[in-house]
Amino acid sequence: MLMLALRMLRHRIGSAVATLVALTCGVTILMSLGLLVESGIRFSPAPQRYAAADILVADPDMTVETTEFGETTTVTVDLPTGGTVPATLAERIGQLPGVAVAAADRSIQAVVPMQDTAQEALAHGWSSAALTPYRIVDGNRPDTAGEVAVDVRLATAAGARLRPGDQIPVLTAGAVRKYRVSGIVARTTDGDGPSALFFTDDHAAALSPDPDRAGLIGIVLARGADSAAVTAEVGRLAAESGATVHTGAERGKLEQSEARAAADMLTQLGTVFGSYVAGLVLFVVAGTVGLAVRHRRRDLALLRAIAATPGQVRLMIVAEAAQLSIVSVVLGIPAGWWATDWVRGQLTVRGLLPEGFPLDGGVLSAVAVSSATVLVAVSAALIAARRTVRIRPTEALGEAAVEPARSSRVRLVAGLVALVGGVGIGVGLAAFPAVVRGQAALGVATGMLFVLVLAAALLAPWINRYAARALGPVLRAVWGDSGYLAAANLRANAQGMATVLTALVLSVGFGGSIWFLQDNLEQETVAQSRDGMLAQHALVSAVGLPATAAADARAVPGVIAATGIRRTSVIVPMMGAAEPVDAQVLDPAGADQTLDLSVSKGSLADLRGETVALSSMQASSQGVDLGDQVEMWLGDGTPVSLRLVAVYERGLAFGNVTLNRETADGHTPTNLDDQVLIRTDPGNGGTPAGLASRAEWYPGSGLTDTGAMDAQLATDLALSAWLNKLLIGIMVGYAALAAANTMIMAALARGRELALLRLVGVTTRQVKRMVHAEQVGLLGTSLLIGGAIAAVTLVSVVRTLTGQPVPYVPPLGWVSIIGGTTLLALVTTVAPISALLRTPPVDSIGIKE
Repeated sequence: MLMLALRMLRHRIGSAVATLVALTCGVTILMSLGLLVESGIRFSPAPQRYAAADILVADPDMTVETTEFGETTTVTVDLPTGGTVPATLAERIGQLPGVAVAAADRSIQAVVPMQDTAQEALAHGWSSAALTPYRIVDGNRPDTAGEVAVDVRLATAAGARLRPGDQIPVLTAGAVRKYRVSGIVARTTDGDGPSALFFTDDHAAALSPDPDRAGLIGIVLARGADSAAVTAEVGRLAAESGATVHTGAERGKLEQSEARAAADMLTQLGTVFGSYVAGLVLFVVAGTVGLAVRHRRRDLALLRAIAATPGQVRLMIVAEAAQLSIVSVVLGIPAGWWATDWVRGQLTVRGLLPEGFPLDGGVLSAVAVSSATVLVAVSAALIAARRTVRIRPTEALGEAAVEPARSSRVRLVAGLVALVGGVGIGVGLAAFPAVVRGQAALGVATGMLFVLVLAAALLAPWINRYAARALGPVLRAVWGDSGYLAAANLRANAQGMATVLTALVLSVGFGGSIWFLQDNLEQETVAQSRDGMLAQHALVSAVGLPATAAADARAVPGVIAATGIRRTSVIVPMMGAAEPVDAQVLDPAGADQTLDLSVSKGSLADLRGETVALSSMQASSQGVDLGDQVEMWLGDGTPVSLRLVAVYERGLAFGNVTLNRETADGHTPTNLDDQVLIRTDPGNGGTPAGLASRAEWYPGSGLTDTGAMDAQLATDLALSAWLNKLLIGIMVGYAALAAANTMIMAALARGRELALLRLVGVTTRQVKRMVHAEQVGLLGTSLLIGGAIAAVTLVSVVRTLTGQPVPYVPPLGWVSIIGGTTLLALVTTVAPISALLRTPPVDSIGIKE
């Protein structure tokens, strides 16, 4: 039977190629996503800054217990600001036997103004230099608050070489101070990263937002110390302070937060989209293999008629599917590697991955994808052939020649259940809004879409029959006798055309829903930012602005109001788990003149003391209302209970949580503002003369127009959404490929049918008109069903996320979807049918199905 399977493939080259294309493309996509996930999981960067430290003590995450529906769940959440540890813990650890150095490290953003430019740097206390590859190459360590040791890269920047004893200005903690260069430091190993500055430990503590806490503690062991014993003792002391111990490769993950975040992004995106792509591939491969087996029912029936056993037929089918899937693995695995390498390059160019991020592993992904592909192909073939295999040999040929009059009742019930489930998801989103955000929104949209498409696939035979009856009069009125034949053919072949309908619905549904969802999020965010921004100007800084910057701006003639804004994140309980949420920190005094958050309840003027303002989406998701206590954790893990004093609508653009300075100070990486929003008198005719000069007071800052900020926001959103759109585009493209594949196979299988019509007197022109009428009926039904699924999905999720009842669809959006699907259907059907009609009917009547 194995040799017979190979010969059958050679003689059924059309269906074999179609199946191979579907399998190979599926393997390529799954291998690429699997490699992204595996690379994210395997990512283990070598420590650089803390390479000299044997042990690091830090608090990068927190464990949260939440209760939902009476069940308690424990989850671990990364702290948005990295977390801190008590600085006094370093002294206690330093007293342990076997510890040579225990240094508390604080990383402080700094800017060094140099001639016409400004160099960014990270400042630290001198004791932490023992943990790093930095060593003094000229001069001495800093001994007073007015001294600083400077990285050799800074010392030689802008063409000027600093030497010990020179004066250097440094902007840190919101103020420019003059320091005497005590020494020059240089790296003893190769490495990237920002330039370094070293103050005395006391001065570094004074410059940090919380002098009593540090970012981490690094430990260097004494020569000959028992590493395991010291680590256990350090772990005991760390646990008392709520911190954790990190050794070996964990040190690199701890210090390279950007690379670690990128690895987490790859893992999450690859897992979420990979599961949905796997479902899509299952849909497509099952449909393609099933259609290929269905078109070979006469072959299988003949084998049964000449006494082939059901087991032999199954073995042949399994062998064919296995051979095709193995070839697809051989082609798809290398293609997946190449595709992933290209994606990594694109992510690096767009700044979503750090330079040199490795693609690691691949063996596990290849094994998993290969096994899944063979299993799916074989299972789909067996399911498709089950009817022919079960019947008696004497009935086999008759069964193959006639389309079954009824479809399975189990299929009907399953289809109705899937339909109710898909609609139920949409109703649930409408009844319980704001339970999804970001990637979760895309996940819900895709899941809802899959359920509805599954319902359409299961109900496709009944949909085809009812559509044929409803469209029959229309087809006869437009195409005459050809229309009559088309309607009759659609009714008779309702079961056989179910796969074609499913493929078209899948293509329209994907193209018309999840692709536009990303556009809706971007457009609504930009619209909220534009409508809510009352200020005309903004003073922005990469390293922060002190609270005095807003006061200085208010003192400029022509300035009506100025509000400092600080961006941060908080952690909130969410559906039995906890997740970070974007937040902003502001001074409520005069904020209503620079920002319009569209407050629907309460007032931002009450945002003082232990209070908070939430977006309507966030308030709904946490189940709180005006005056309630809101439980959350600040970015460093500090738990707070804040009274809700305002609810606003523009959370997408301005953050779902708004805090006051009193609450946030000491719990963010700095106590500085990221920007100061400035509103001026409209009659001023432009920027007040004194306003531009204020930017010169804060090196590294600049004055910009808020209209330009909106344009930059749109650019940043498009950049951050690039990967989502790429993955969505792949899914839409694969769905379109499935539709094309299926329709070509279905068209080429009609050779005998068309030849018989021509032999009984139907002209070639009438046959073409009949095919065109069939396409119009099938395409119209597919567009109607697929469009309805896309609309339900898009309206439900967009209304939940943005509150907009009508989704935004880009210009020519639906034209592209409908036009593209129509063109796809015409090309993949008319071209094969035209090729079949070029063969004389006498020759065609004897060919295979």
